[in-house]
Amino acid sequence: MKYAVDSIVDEIAVIEDIETGDKKEVSLELLPEEIQEGNILLFKDNEYYINREYEAVRRQSLEEKMEELKRFREEDTE
Repeated sequence: MKYAVDSIVDEIAVIEDIETGDKKEVSLELLPEEIQEGNILLFKDNEYYINREYEAVRRQSLEEKMEELKRFREEDTE
């Protein structure tokens, strides 16, 4: 399963299932030390791993969507 780290407060991370949108809280003790908001996690063999490759793909996709929205707004105001 793949999760996006939504937020980190105190010793708890809120992670969101990328496929379903379900959110859950996970203790930072169960996550990699270098965890940050926005990281993509892979849950495999009862452990969480940062998935840098998918993270890069997801960030690129989000950037492309933002550019598309900007173009749409510019066209709409003309």
